[in-house]
Amino acid sequence: MLRTRVTRVETPLPDEASHPPTAPLPAEDMTGETRPLTEAEPPLSRHFHLLLEDCPSNDDVDHDDDGDHFSEDADNPDDSFHLFNGHKDPILTAACSPTIEILVATGVKMIWCFCGALWVRWHPRENLVLAGSEDSTVWLWNADKATHLNIFFGHEGSVTCGDFTPDGKTISTASNDTSLRIWNPKTGSKIHVVKGYPYHTEAITCLTISYDSNLAITGSEGSSVHMVHIATGKGQITQSHSGDLGQVPQVISSLLTHLGSVMCVGLSPSVPLLATGSMDENLIIWDMQNSIARFTCIHEVGVSCLAWLGKSQYIATGCVDGKVLVWDSLSGNCVKIFNGHLHNITSLSVSSNGKFLVSGSIDGNVCVFEIAEFH
Repeated sequence: MLRTRVTRVETPLPDEASHPPTAPLPAEDMTGETRPLTEAEPPLSRHFHLLLEDCPSNDDVDHDDDGDHFSEDADNPDDSFHLFNGHKDPILTAACSPTIEILVATGVKMIWCFCGALWVRWHPRENLVLAGSEDSTVWLWNADKATHLNIFFGHEGSVTCGDFTPDGKTISTASNDTSLRIWNPKTGSKIHVVKGYPYHTEAITCLTISYDSNLAITGSEGSSVHMVHIATGKGQITQSHSGDLGQVPQVISSLLTHLGSVMCVGLSPSVPLLATGSMDENLIIWDMQNSIARFTCIHEVGVSCLAWLGKSQYIATGCVDGKVLVWDSLSGNCVKIFNGHLHNITSLSVSSNGKFLVSGSIDGNVCVFEIAEFH
């Protein structure tokens, strides 16, 4: 039987002016209870919306006689294994849990809300969810208890991307305020800020972190991709217009080939390859060791998101026309096209067992595609 668990979380948003940016957790363990709200905090006027849903098993999905997912609309073929279609609003993000293979978190742009989840990421080991908002805040949630553990203040614009470092010890977030901020997830305190030339001068759109937790690779609306060392924060001290002291590390490498906004970046978990996708309709696969492009994979429309398919040589791209393409990083060829969405793909995520690719879209649907053949 299909098991779909939907957890709706609504939490009042504290006023930054009356609460310090570093509101420590009441316990050292990040999985502890949420910090208590005080009388000074505002009434329940703004909310954060998070959905947790279970993927189905093979027995839960209807198939036609050929074993394919059933679709009555010949003009809009559907290659998905399963479809979450209960959302009433555009899906801005979807992320598979790295520890629970059937659990998916989705972020929804709620029309009646002042803030929404622009992206969600799971802690690499704990059942914790990190989410960024258009109101410049970042939230840390306990997914088991549906409670928030901390709120991170400091960005001056929408927090467009972020993630835990693979070791789980720090959080990196970036914003359209052109800054990259490094946080302590337990205390909520800011470790350092990366901002100013020679770093990005236009809104940062995407971020990925190296598997040794030392490098942050970010893309921007200005078509640039920069790599910086986030572990040490070495560099010249600068000050933003808000008065924050920021450390601008030396940019280790810059990739400046794209001609449009860079919407997504991703590192291969098995080989030293980096993939970047852009609104210039190109996916570029880079040799990380030499910072040179190996292949340029040309699309018909802009590339909005990407995901490496586990430790395989394959990479999936989500496009603004609603299609999901699978590419061979060793040849640069497109080997598969998945249909199922009607509008822009906003996010791609691979299940922890490597069998499914989950896509979120502006059309309000979350599709699940089978990708076992690419392992």
